Amino acid sequence: MTQTIMLNWTTICPLDRLEPDRGVAALVDGVQIALFRTPDGLFAIDNRDPVSGAYVLSRGIVGSRGGVPTVASPLHKQVYDLRSGHCLDLPGVAVARHDARCRDGLVEVRLRQEG
Repeated sequence: MTQTIMLNWTTICPLDRLEPDRGVAALVDGVQIALFRTPDGLFAIDNRDPVSGAYVLSRGIVGSRGGVPTVASPLHKQVYDLRSGHCLDLPGVAVARHDARCRDGLVEVRLRQEG
């Protein structure tokens, strides 16, 4: 059985520093994450593209597929569900998802680690 370990919340930046439908990279407890602000909310996933191994997802193309908020890898264009991290193009491929919230105008991220 896989256990998810939740770490502490880390402040990243003021909400108004995040452009809608654009990604930014941040380093949280030694992990590169990609953070997105969309009309559906704030989303945080690992910045590492699981297909190429490159840290590029923060530079991906933000969009939606069937009402699902997504990001497409800028390298090979695989599309990932920002809510779950699952790749919509390659079954069994996923990127780690983390918790994101806005509190008092500040964006915070909490890493989720599978243990």
